[in-house]
Amino acid sequence: MSASRDSSVQHPPAALTRRDLLRGAGALAAGAALAGAGLRPAFGDEPGAARRRALRLAHLTDMHIMPGRNAPAGVAACLKHAMALPDRPGLVLTGGDLIMDGFETERESTKTQWGLFVDVFKHECGVPVEHGLGNHDIWGWNKSKSKATGDEADYGKKWAMDVLGLESWHRSFDRAGWHFIMLDSITQNGEGYIGRLDDEQFEWLRADLARTPASTPVLIVSHIPLLAACVYVHCKDEESRKAWHVSGGLMHTDFRRIRELFLKHRNVRVCLSGHIHQIDRVEYEGVTYICDGAVSGAWWKGRHYNCDEGYGLLDLYADGSFDHTYTTYGWKAQG
Repeated sequence: MSASRDSSVQHPPAALTRRDLLRGAGALAAGAALAGAGLRPAFGDEPGAARRRALRLAHLTDMHIMPGRNAPAGVAACLKHAMALPDRPGLVLTGGDLIMDGFETERESTKTQWGLFVDVFKHECGVPVEHGLGNHDIWGWNKSKSKATGDEADYGKKWAMDVLGLESWHRSFDRAGWHFIMLDSITQNGEGYIGRLDDEQFEWLRADLARTPASTPVLIVSHIPLLAACVYVHCKDEESRKAWHVSGGLMHTDFRRIRELFLKHRNVRVCLSGHIHQIDRVEYEGVTYICDGAVSGAWWKGRHYNCDEGYGLLDLYADGSFDHTYTTYGWKAQG
C-alpha cells in the first residue's frame, strides 16, 4: 500500500510545452522521493548537509524487578551497560512494567518491588530519566488477588506516581530540538485492562500535537503498542475462527483515531513501546512503530520468542531522522 494519502496521477493537457512537461516531470520525481521517505518533512539542517545528531537515548522497558531470579542484579547490569558505553546516552526513557507486578499483588510485596526499583536507579543511572507506566505498575486493580478495596489513597496508578514523583503519566517535554510525549496506555476494564487512551487523554494528545510546531519532530512512548505485527504471534485460534483476533490487552484498540490524528501531524516520527517482550518494527504511513524487547527477557527466565534481554538505543538527528538498534547486555538467566 502506498504511503501517500493521494496516489492519483493527473495527466497534463496536450497544450503544455516540452519545457513544461520536463519541469512537471522533475516535480513528480521529487514527490515520488518524498513518498518513498514516508511523506514526512525534513527538519533542521539544510538539504544535503551531513546529519547532525541531536541526542542519544536509551529505551528500557519491561524491567519487571522483583526479589527473585536475581532481577535487581539484572536491571543493574543493564543500566551499567548503558552508562559504560563509550558514547553513552544522555537520556533514559522507561517504557513501563518497571516492577514485576502490583496489579494483582498484595501491598507488602508491591512495596518491596518498588523499593528495589528506586534503589537500583538511584545507584546505577547517571543521566536524566523519564518514566512510563505499564499495566504491572498499577496497584490493586485485580482486587480479588491484591486484596485492595479501591478506597486506599495509593490505589491504582497513584502509588507508582508518588514513588516516581510524577503528577501525571501522560505528559510531554522538549529536548534537543525534539518533542517527547509519554502516554498512559492502560485503561481499566473491570478487574483487567485494555490498551486505549481515555477520551480526556486523547483530547490532551490532540491539543499537545496542535501546539507543537510542525518544524519539530515528535517521539512518542507508550507501554502497549499503538501498532505492531508481533501481537499476531499470540493469536491461537485463527484457524478455527478463520480470522485473526488480537486481544485489546496487546495492542491499542483506539489506533484508528490515533492514526487519523497522526495524519494531521506529519512531524510524528517514531513511537516506542514494550509490553510484548519482542522486537518489532512497523513502518506505516511515515511513522515508525518499534516494540523494544524487554530488559527482563522472559521475566528473568531467559529469552522470550527468540528475543534476548536488552534495550533500545536511539540516535535522534536534527533533520527528524533517527537510528535505532536493539542492544543486548550479556545477561544470562540465573533462576
